[in-house]
Amino acid sequence: MRLRDLPRTTGFRVAVLFMALFTVLSVALFGFVYSQTSTYLSSRVDDFLHREQIPLLAMSPPERVRRLNEHAAADPGGTRPFGLFTVTGEHVAGNLRDIPLHPLPTNRTFAFDGPGAVGEASFRGLAARLPDGGVLIVADQLVDHQTFKAGLLRRMVWGGLLILVLGAIGAVFVASEAVRRIDAVAVAIDRIMKGDLAERLPTRGDGGDVEHLAAAVNRMLDEIERLMSEVKVVGDGVAHDLRTPMTRMLSGLERVRRRDSSTADYEAAVDLAITQIGGLLRTFNAMLRIAEIDHAERRAGFSTVDLGEIAVDVGEFYEPAALDRGVRLSWPASPPSAPIEGDPSLLFEAIGNLVDNAIKFTPAGGQVHIEIDPSGVAVRDTGSGIPATEVATLLRPFHRGEVSRNTPGNGLGLALVQAIARLHRMDLSIADAGPGLRIRLTLVGDV
Repeated sequence: MRLRDLPRTTGFRVAVLFMALFTVLSVALFGFVYSQTSTYLSSRVDDFLHREQIPLLAMSPPERVRRLNEHAAADPGGTRPFGLFTVTGEHVAGNLRDIPLHPLPTNRTFAFDGPGAVGEASFRGLAARLPDGGVLIVADQLVDHQTFKAGLLRRMVWGGLLILVLGAIGAVFVASEAVRRIDAVAVAIDRIMKGDLAERLPTRGDGGDVEHLAAAVNRMLDEIERLMSEVKVVGDGVAHDLRTPMTRMLSGLERVRRRDSSTADYEAAVDLAITQIGGLLRTFNAMLRIAEIDHAERRAGFSTVDLGEIAVDVGEFYEPAALDRGVRLSWPASPPSAPIEGDPSLLFEAIGNLVDNAIKFTPAGGQVHIEIDPSGVAVRDTGSGIPATEVATLLRPFHRGEVSRNTPGNGLGLALVQAIARLHRMDLSIADAGPGLRIRLTLVGDV
């Protein structure tokens, strides 16, 4: 992580944006506080001036002059200058020697500058016109007022600078943390690109936005790893299933060619080759069927169907085959309704595969029962079942258990059922029925 890279990160820019917004709000708040404080201090001075002026106005002229002279003696520095002037502006009494403003506002406060205790100072005054035409002025120097406002302004400035510094530090921290997480994600992605499909984006469990994104990507990687594993299994299965029949076919044809064979021998070799090629074509057709079903566009033609009715149709269709093998196939006489959005032909094919497998692996005298309820369909048989260790691998394409080694097939039946279930957002589960096996298709969400 380089320092010059921080300003280009989203985290840094967002932090700076919020810092700028907070600074603007802080300046507005400080300005409001400063304005209100200044108004309050000015009102305090105005109240003081009115309180001082009212008794002076109520006094007789000689008493007013005496009171103003006493005030002048008590305030030689002119901190609170009071003055009495004639109608022509001549000074009569008080420590305010000159009328500060021309024209002079009366009956309202005004600001003016004049000599103070330590040089030029600011004052706030209040003037009143007397009955004889003279003017009485009372004023107050704004030293404390200005000192307080200057101190308040200075502290606001320092507070603003502190906010900027802390905001900048926070922005750098946020950006650094974001860059560290992105670097860790980039390293993980680089490992994945180099072929380590087991690698996952790092998560910390803090529930943040990056955490949600990393979790979504990890789920995608899980699915990609699963698909890649299936591709490998399919490739290995195809290679294995093609090698044996093609080797047999090649050996048979070469044997017939080497020998002094009759027309009947050639016909038998050709018939055997046709049979083996037919098996290969069925394998490829099943693979293409799974790929077609996995395509999401197949859901475009879905309609509301009753899974129970489809299961009953499957039972009626496979009942003759079950009777031929001496197996009793049964289903509920009045199945409950199980509505689902789906493709009836695909659902028939999925349930039919389960019933066909159950009949195939159930010995004569056994039973196969189709269970129907509002949440799904299950097929239970009384056959030999499978070992618990093989349940996890039973859905893999081309998987052939020990029980089915000598049974015709290509190991794609349950893979096809799983593809149809995934397309219809159904869960395919396998359980021991003791004896036999129970495979269930369960509705797990809206399609």
